[in-house]
Amino acid sequence: MQYAGGHREAAALAPSQRSQIGVDWFSFFVADVQMGFGPFLTVYLTTEKWTNADIGLIFTVGSVVGLVGQLPGGAFVDAVRRERLLASLAMIAIGISAFSIAVLPPFSAVLFAQLLHSTASVISWPALAAIRLRLVGHKLIGERLGRNDGFASAGSIVAAAAMGACGYYLSSQAVFYVSALMVVPALIALQMVSPTDLHRHAIARKKSAEYHLGAAVAELAKNRTLLILSATVCLFHLANASILPLVANLITLRASNQATALVALCIIGPQIVVALASPYVGRWADRHGRRPLLLIGLGSLPVRAALLAFSSDPLALVAIQVLDGISAAALGVLVASSVADVTRESGNFNLALGVTGMAMGAGSAISTALGGAVAYRFGVATAFTMLSAIGLLAFVVFALFMPETRHPDTDPEDEEETDPDV
Repeated sequence: MQYAGGHREAAALAPSQRSQIGVDWFSFFVADVQMGFGPFLTVYLTTEKWTNADIGLIFTVGSVVGLVGQLPGGAFVDAVRRERLLASLAMIAIGISAFSIAVLPPFSAVLFAQLLHSTASVISWPALAAIRLRLVGHKLIGERLGRNDGFASAGSIVAAAAMGACGYYLSSQAVFYVSALMVVPALIALQMVSPTDLHRHAIARKKSAEYHLGAAVAELAKNRTLLILSATVCLFHLANASILPLVANLITLRASNQATALVALCIIGPQIVVALASPYVGRWADRHGRRPLLLIGLGSLPVRAALLAFSSDPLALVAIQVLDGISAAALGVLVASSVADVTRESGNFNLALGVTGMAMGAGSAISTALGGAVAYRFGVATAFTMLSAIGLLAFVVFALFMPETRHPDTDPEDEEETDPDV
């Protein structure tokens, strides 16, 4: 991979191929591990004779911990400065939670495992983001995130197929043994990342003894660009999160015999788009800016929701859902890139990721309830129209108030760093 136009100093700062491959495959296997904690968990608990209320409570607890933990999780990673170690410990904890769900299905044991999984996840995500940033620096963070998101989407596709096959041919319990086993290659991939490569880019940060969460939050609260970005992603997820459940419901009503396969295509189709497009999105954004592609990603949501409002054929619904891949590729890569840009001098990158993560989580949590309630009282077409309007509002807010965040000048942080990493 070519870094920074062939300048000798940039070449000296380029990470090794081994480290790049390690981060790529770590992203792949993390997606494998996390896949089991979604719909497959519902299937497994249902086979264990759990009630819908108990299953819902388990997911609610996990969602609340994931939402509330975003800020302290990011702050913890910023303060501790041991990204590889934290990512390793988080993956081990997630593996333990998957294994315990498989062997201990009683409510209390699964509740503890879900709490452990959610807590570990709010550490693993910012730790991985920090590893990516430290590996390439700010100038190439978009390309790195795009490449890793492509690997993660590929991992999600492979994991969905493999775990579905395990659940069909073996048992739904086997899915969680597979999730636990996938932690092993994830840890091996992470160990391929050289601490030396992580020291090549001196990312701004405060020393652990100087870190104060209250002061860091107050500093971010004054960052107008970060607040606009957070408001935008909150509105986006408020519109987006309930679309797939509504589409799945429509497909089930209109084609019950093929519903499982068609809903799977609604998930896999966008993931294929993300896997193919993400590397190019990140590379283009590093060279030309984040804002144009984010506008495209935000703009595709109201178009998709409006098309769904006027569609009833199951195959048409599946085809329209492919547009979700455009939004996912743009926002999945460029929100984190923009956060890296706006926290470039503060050393609060992971804490700021927590802010945007909370905004996403809050929007998603409200969206599913709001979309379902409107669909129940006024019809699905009305719900899609409302979601399209909210998505359009997100687009307008971003277009009017969000500046370009990419720094066109030479990265001043491309110098060797000495703080340790384990």
